[in-house]
Amino acid sequence: MRVSIHKHISNPEQFKQQLLIWAQQFREVVFLDSNSYPQEYSSFNFTLAVDAFTSLKTDFHNAFEDLKQYQQTTKDWLFGYLTYDLKNDVEPLKSSNFDGLEFPDLFFFQPKKIFILKENQLEIQYLLLCDDEVEEDFDEITKSHFEPFVTLSEVEVQQRISKELYVEKVTKMLEHIHKGDMYEANFCMEFFAENAIINPLEKFQKLNEISQAPFSVFFKNHKQYLLSASPERYLKKVGETLISQPIKGTSKRFSDPNEDEKSKQFLESDSKERAENIMITDLVRNDLSHTAQKGSVEVVELCKIYSFLQVHQMISTITSKLDSQYSPIDVLKTTFPMGSMTGAPKISVMKIIENLEETKRGLYSGAVGYFTPEGDFDFNVVIRSILYNQENQYVSFSVGSAITAQSVPEKEYEECLLKAKAMREVLQ
Repeated sequence: MRVSIHKHISNPEQFKQQLLIWAQQFREVVFLDSNSYPQEYSSFNFTLAVDAFTSLKTDFHNAFEDLKQYQQTTKDWLFGYLTYDLKNDVEPLKSSNFDGLEFPDLFFFQPKKIFILKENQLEIQYLLLCDDEVEEDFDEITKSHFEPFVTLSEVEVQQRISKELYVEKVTKMLEHIHKGDMYEANFCMEFFAENAIINPLEKFQKLNEISQAPFSVFFKNHKQYLLSASPERYLKKVGETLISQPIKGTSKRFSDPNEDEKSKQFLESDSKERAENIMITDLVRNDLSHTAQKGSVEVVELCKIYSFLQVHQMISTITSKLDSQYSPIDVLKTTFPMGSMTGAPKISVMKIIENLEETKRGLYSGAVGYFTPEGDFDFNVVIRSILYNQENQYVSFSVGSAITAQSVPEKEYEECLLKAKAMREVLQ
């Protein structure tokens, strides 16, 4: 049981920063920020969950069943993540590539303390075992202030796959496409730094400031961190309605308004980008149909252009109505990993990219989000994100692009560098 308290916040932006500083004292932290991006399906401006009362940490073996048991017995707010490698629980697949981060495959926790801000209204939800700490904590939060960050050391970012090797690997993928093994695949490569000492909160704030993405995340589990500026929703459940919003299609932003508009219109009319998006929209429709009421899967927006601070993106929105025989976890299990980060047909693609990629994806191209006590949920897609293992002093970010029959390897490489720009800037 939780106690719920409401407060008026006159300066939400300042309060957000104070809340983040205060949260650093806890072992488990999930901060989800919509950055007030105008979007139809938003539930709050931001939310913070800290301090695990109970938690679930496991590898991929039987992970979805373990999560189902945990979610159904707890019947409370749960915050956490699903890594890409949970594919191995759903299908007979493996992940044997190099992993410098060593995050668990799945992690969720039931927070003692939750803060949810909508416009100027703050809702504070504390478990009854610590509800006497609300006022003291609130007082501490509003007195929090920034200490200037000290630059700890220069982070030397390296590229796991050279341009030559990238072109070679994408050429192999095109051979698979021409042979009919697949139609489209998301191929990813890693940028990394060893012996890296960074201040995760500082890096998150810089990344969030230059991106202001609608699905930004600051995540901490002891010494493991995710700093995410994701523009993409994987899946949201509200009552019986499910909403998926895959991104496929990217173009540059320009400071000159005419150039910027040109870039946006070029993306909108680009037949290759539209074909990529439509293929993934079809895949998502198919995934949602496994748990949908008959005839309820619907494409409500196809190939719509959304503009973010760093890039323009092509996004489609697909909805369905959940058949009552299926649980929230069944929906995740039948749609994961998301189509925009795999390709079509999904299983064949996942085998091919496992062989060609050099790094285990882990939390990159997985999902972070929450369950409500009623069993609703909302998850992002972990892209445009920095991952950091403080213990190993290993920092990593990955980027990818969709390879189709029309792909030119050199152009796909340029798209990857464009997507890597913000993370690189933040780390260096």
